[in-house]
Amino acid sequence: MEFQDYWRNQHGPLIQKFAKTYNVRRYVQSHTLDTALNHGVRKSRGISQEYDGVAELWWESEEDFVAAISSPEGQELRTVFLDDEAKFIDFGRSAAFFTSEHVLVDDER
Repeated sequence: MEFQDYWRNQHGPLIQKFAKTYNVRRYVQSHTLDTALNHGVRKSRGISQEYDGVAELWWESEEDFVAAISSPEGQELRTVFLDDEAKFIDFGRSAAFFTSEHVLVDDER
């Protein structure tokens, strides 16, 4: 899929290159699989369409994120990232949000 190729091989390395400057502690791309299982899950739950994937960017704290985007370098990078994302993301059909993690099962086999 063209979206996932660009996301992984163009945008991903861009984030990697500037992760320290942007205070990013962890960056994960989860790409949606092209599998009949997705169709079955959507149908059984009445879900209309899946996203192409989910990206997780991790900061140590909200304060670290605010510091990253408030610095002159961070403001410049924010523009760089958004300009690149506009090449492959339909912002109007996407979602962005902050979360806190609550691990309920952690069975490392």
